[in-house]
Amino acid sequence: MSTEQMDKSILLDITDGLAQITLNRPQSLNSFNTDMHEQMQAALKTISKDDKVRCVLITGNGRGFCAGQDLNDRKQDENSGPPDLGATLDKYYNRVIRSIHNMPMPVICAVNGVAAGAGANIALACDIVVAAESASFIQAFCKIGLVVDAGGSFALPRLVGMGKAKALAMLGDKVSAADAERMGMIYQVKPDEELLAFCQQMGRHLATQPTYGLSLIKRALNESLENDLDTQLDLERDYQRLAGQSEDYRIGVNAFLNKEKPKFVGR
Repeated sequence: MSTEQMDKSILLDITDGLAQITLNRPQSLNSFNTDMHEQMQAALKTISKDDKVRCVLITGNGRGFCAGQDLNDRKQDENSGPPDLGATLDKYYNRVIRSIHNMPMPVICAVNGVAAGAGANIALACDIVVAAESASFIQAFCKIGLVVDAGGSFALPRLVGMGKAKALAMLGDKVSAADAERMGMIYQVKPDEELLAFCQQMGRHLATQPTYGLSLIKRALNESLENDLDTQLDLERDYQRLAGQSEDYRIGVNAFLNKEKPKFVGR
């Protein structure tokens, strides 16, 4: 790692349509401080402005994915008033979660170690989550008297069911990668040494696919969480109309009819 990279809390590499964000405070298990928050927002802004990016991969350096908030930034002074943690959520974490949720492209998370608190929920906000065998997920908020945040109260019940979500949130149990896969919290588990290469290969594959259509799939699935059947059927109709007018649909049909490999352009 270069000296320049060592000074950065967030590393961003964009190659062949895949944008890889690497959390880079391994000495602190990639927990977020103010500087890291600002660099993360800058990276997400760069990605949003680059129309060549067709897939995003988020991972961490070192032995942890992300331990959530760096509590060294939260030391309480007996002479000062209580902090406004809601303002911190508005300014930082909620913007990250909304960015991931609203990105018009697949977002993969490679969870390379412990994912705790907001770190777990940043991972669960991604579209496809793959974890190393040594990884674990902990809703650690209850251990210091806080509420599940960073979208965790939204994602958990939808992934594992309300009963399990309440238990995980109130008990703060450590969930192994294997258990997370079994309960449907994540997509897959890979050996530690294979994780990053597997997710990078997946990302490069997705970056060659009809990513406009994938963005509509993402939107349709996200909106289905709040829609009744009639509303969802209408939404599918509207999104299919848009997909059918895309350049990628024309490319895909022509390639199929000519028995050729399609070269999608993401439009």
